[in-house]
Amino acid sequence: MLRKVCIACAAFAAVCGGTFAALARPAAAQDLTPAERAALQAQYDELQKEIAAQQQIIKDTQAKKGTLQGDVTALTAKIKAAQAQIDAKNIAIRQLAAQIADKNVVIGQLSDRIAHGKESLASILRQTQMLDGYSAVEVALGAQDVSGFYSDLDAFVSINANLQKLFGVIQQAKAQTESEKAALTQAQNQTADAKYAVETQKTQISSDKAQKQQLLAITTNQEVQYKKVLADRQAKAAAIRAALFPLRDAKAISFGLALQYAQQAQRVTGVDPALALAILTQESNLGTNVGQCILKDDATGAGVGKNTGKPFARVMAPTRDVPVFLKLALDIGFDPHAQVVSCPIASAGGWGGAMGPAQFIPSTWALYADRVAAGSGEPLADPWDPKDAIMAMSFLLADNGAGAGGYTAEYTAAARYYAGWNGASTAPGRAYASQVMNTIKNTIQPNIDFLSNT
Repeated sequence: MLRKVCIACAAFAAVCGGTFAALARPAAAQDLTPAERAALQAQYDELQKEIAAQQQIIKDTQAKKGTLQGDVTALTAKIKAAQAQIDAKNIAIRQLAAQIADKNVVIGQLSDRIAHGKESLASILRQTQMLDGYSAVEVALGAQDVSGFYSDLDAFVSINANLQKLFGVIQQAKAQTESEKAALTQAQNQTADAKYAVETQKTQISSDKAQKQQLLAITTNQEVQYKKVLADRQAKAAAIRAALFPLRDAKAISFGLALQYAQQAQRVTGVDPALALAILTQESNLGTNVGQCILKDDATGAGVGKNTGKPFARVMAPTRDVPVFLKLALDIGFDPHAQVVSCPIASAGGWGGAMGPAQFIPSTWALYADRVAAGSGEPLADPWDPKDAIMAMSFLLADNGAGAGGYTAEYTAAARYYAGWNGASTAPGRAYASQVMNTIKNTIQPNIDFLSNT
């Protein structure tokens, strides 16, 4: 019976005979050779120099802005810089693809190693349980000789000690697998961000090329005609700045002012103004469907619709939000039983009570109020003040990961803004985030870009 100990010894040796550090990636998985990697990196470095050179040209031509030649030169440099950025991103995508292939191979090897380790561990435990059923006397009487008995007994003790080592090996493999999976996810997100950036750059190049062709059609002897083109562009920019930007449960402000507030918030939080303005747009659109309510009963949180007088039972959570709401009313000076808040969404089964353009419930607003006031440079933060609402929204988006920048981070932050961290991957969270990103791409960012080029 004790001779079965040798089976368990062999199983342990099979698992622990190598180290995880020695895991090697098969040559077939290397879609890029070291020479190819070096060549790509060298090409990437040259593109970065080209981007820097073209950006310097753009900077140098700012002094000539408003002249035909100056604007043509600046547009040419912008197009070249954008194309270089596309080429650099495509190189990065190839490099990331190689990393992803590497990670998948390593994860596969680790998974196999863990599975083999578990099988060996089970084998050892089975042998240990069989041996545990015999007394030392029975084992001694059953042994062929005394030296054989002690040899088997030493092996048994050794296996018990090595079990702990095997547990450690499997735990190490699991931890390394999780690390490799996290790195894989990061590489996949970076690839998605790079592809989104490429598409954005292509759109910008197309716009800049069209504008350049328009300018090239005007000869240097037609500077007067160019001044007219420039005046038309400036008039369009003025119209964009002056256009009313709708805000939920607050008076609309101009796009130019909204952008100014979002840019101020960016300096404090690092969140892209286009994302903040797109969230505001999405919240304003939702406001037309959710409706407006007014709190009437502090004890129960019940209220009524502002325009219809329809009773609503769950306008504001009575213990979580009503006390904070009443204190806020005293602090900034409004009638808590006349101030508009969001109505509850019956299908969601939750409470209403969200305030202002950024739609913070009172208890959440209390968590951000001091940061918002400091960021806005004001003694008190007001959720219905557009400046404070945009600042608060940017803080929350930053806390949701948007400060990292890139499509993936901003998409995820938008989903979390609407559905919370646990609901970000649900269909409603994804739908909200997709609408936000489309608003950035199709409306907000083109307007910001036009203003920055005028």
